[in-house]
Amino acid sequence: TALDAAAAAWEQTTGYRTRIAYGASSAMARQIEQGAPADIFLSANGQWMDYLAGKGLIEPDSRQQVFGNSLVLIAPRQSPVTIDLAADADLATALQGGRLAVANTIAVPAGQYAKQALSALGLWEQARPHLAETQHVRGALALVARGEAPLGIVYATDATAEPAVRVVAVFPDASHDPIIYPAALVRPIANPTAAAFLAFLASEAGAKHFLAQGFVRLR
Repeated sequence: TALDAAAAAWEQTTGYRTRIAYGASSAMARQIEQGAPADIFLSANGQWMDYLAGKGLIEPDSRQQVFGNSLVLIAPRQSPVTIDLAADADLATALQGGRLAVANTIAVPAGQYAKQALSALGLWEQARPHLAETQHVRGALALVARGEAPLGIVYATDATAEPAVRVVAVFPDASHDPIIYPAALVRPIANPTAAAFLAFLASEAGAKHFLAQGFVRLR
């Protein structure tokens, strides 16, 4: 929703329209690798940007770290569950026989961060048998919002955007890699307005739409 709002502001200001494709960073990167038309890649972590860089598919000088985020444990809005994210946390009891909704812990950044955080807190082996893995973080959010999972791990911005969930706890920043969103122009550069739109996203006028959704500006 933050990117939609920024794109709408950009169109109103310049008259140029954008077409946005959403999906897991891994899926987007592989589609670009396979020739899908794209002018800008905005990734949920540096890994998949590095992947495309290694293929020579991004413009190195255009790469920048635009926004940051945090990782949270969520529950349905009406759930009374409480838990202190510590090494001795009883996550299994908090789940009450249900599943812990997370993005795919192998390929999707949100899931990778979740695995890092749980491992750092000594909770991974306890949590692993109870995981409900989804193709992207919004899938995990939806499971909790619908009450199909009693707990989930998502970005703080996801929790802000979904009124049907509440934040139970925030994972310590030290428990996972910094959550940073890099952006870059995709090679070959074919659209002369792409660089201008990327600059707009990083500017105060563009960034305000992300700050309103809970992101942290890094530039």
